[in-house]
Amino acid sequence: MNRPLYETITPGVRWALTVCIMMATVMQALDTTIANVALPYMQGSLSTTQDQINWVLTSYIVSAAIMTSPLGWMATRVGRKKLFIVCTAGFTVASMLCGVALSIEQMVAYRVLQGVFGAALVPLSQAVMLDIFPPNRRGSAMAIWGMGVMLGPIMGPTLGGWLTDSYSWRWVFFVNLPFGILTTAGLWAFMSETPTRRDIPFSWFGFLSLSLGIGSLQMMLDRGEQLGWFDSPEVVAEGVLSVVGFYFFLADVFTSKRPFISVRIFRDWNFSIALIFMFLIGIILLATMALVTPFIQNLLGYPVLSSGYLLGTRGIGTFVAMFLVGRLSGKVDSRLLIFIGLVLATASLWQMVGWSLDVSARTIAVNSVMQGFGLGFVFVPLNTLAFASLPAELRTEGAALWTLIRNIGSSVGISVVIAQLTTMITIYHSQIVERVTPFSDALHMPNAASLAGPGLANLEMLEAMVTQQAAAMAYSNDFLLMTLVSLSAFPLLALIRSPKVAPVAAKGEAAHAVMD
Repeated sequence: MNRPLYETITPGVRWALTVCIMMATVMQALDTTIANVALPYMQGSLSTTQDQINWVLTSYIVSAAIMTSPLGWMATRVGRKKLFIVCTAGFTVASMLCGVALSIEQMVAYRVLQGVFGAALVPLSQAVMLDIFPPNRRGSAMAIWGMGVMLGPIMGPTLGGWLTDSYSWRWVFFVNLPFGILTTAGLWAFMSETPTRRDIPFSWFGFLSLSLGIGSLQMMLDRGEQLGWFDSPEVVAEGVLSVVGFYFFLADVFTSKRPFISVRIFRDWNFSIALIFMFLIGIILLATMALVTPFIQNLLGYPVLSSGYLLGTRGIGTFVAMFLVGRLSGKVDSRLLIFIGLVLATASLWQMVGWSLDVSARTIAVNSVMQGFGLGFVFVPLNTLAFASLPAELRTEGAALWTLIRNIGSSVGISVVIAQLTTMITIYHSQIVERVTPFSDALHMPNAASLAGPGLANLEMLEAMVTQQAAAMAYSNDFLLMTLVSLSAFPLLALIRSPKVAPVAAKGEAAHAVMD
């Protein structure tokens, strides 16, 4: 039998490979958010409408989501090293092409390519990290890997804003070039190839049905808020196609002799429960950022760079938490670490419900650090528990599914909170307006008496104040929704089995497949 990969490499090669993997992870994670702040500049430079420029984000999300699903089959077919190198090189070239795009058509086409190649970077990096570290050090490995996954989206707005403000929006893409070249060279030099199998069948029916479901869902979530959700025939059609696609995909998984995704992967109890858990964490991870960023900039009036630095404090909490988790891994029950992280994350979200327009920068920074600390304590142990008993031959497929579920959770979360925010601002605005009359006691207070006077300027000022207060209430309502999502994860924690028990349950099935 072949020896495990972690027994065949030297410590120097292991850490050199870790550096290369982390660069690939950070590159892909950064690109999920770094382009957002540059969209207005792209719109002006490429002479497009607001609706057209949003395709810069949509094209990347949809292509990456679709190409995440077949990674397990491709890695088995051509080898993990070849696939990783091709995807890293392709992502680097696509980034360069995005930076030199001269029209919206070119930009969208190059972003599709970037999504196609970038889809593999995070799942493959996770699978390789699990293979090159021994079981007793995989908690530390997942802590290192998790830093890239979680810090990337947090750093994205700050780095993107600085590059756009100091240089040009094109540097949002050019920044990938040096890291992409170094990563590709490092993988070629240090990474070992995995065994390949040419006899693995590919279920085109399963792939196409899952692609239809994912692509339609992503389009519906991305376009729904702009088009009025199900008042739009396009959104209705995308919703129907998504349901049809997922229905046929599930039929393929549970009835086909050769399904696109092996049903064996769902027989691992911890992995299946952790998938649901990660969906909820995915909602909290990016949806909260999507709320806090406009809250700080639009309502509190912080400039882009200042808000970026303020939001970056969440990354400090995440970094510290992952460092501690790496040290505690194997010494403390992972479920206890997840519980502590959930308590901190939930408490921070609950505190945000009480934020007003007078909230201080210090309060926001402390809250962000606590939230980042809590999410860091959840993310790493959850990854470790999910893959503790999964057979080695299913790791790449499992990592791809893991990333896909997290991304879907993030997309669902962002779409829901933004739609809820827009709706509740309208509702709260109408409720406040009903109570703002010349006879309202509040308008006769000394500091507000001038607003009750005649004149267009007074009315405009009063309208601005009403809109601002309605927005603050709507944000509070969304933060409450995020708190409830976080609370809903606690029952799942009780369903996760001890990592000492899980391998025993899977031993009979996976004993022949634990070698790389």
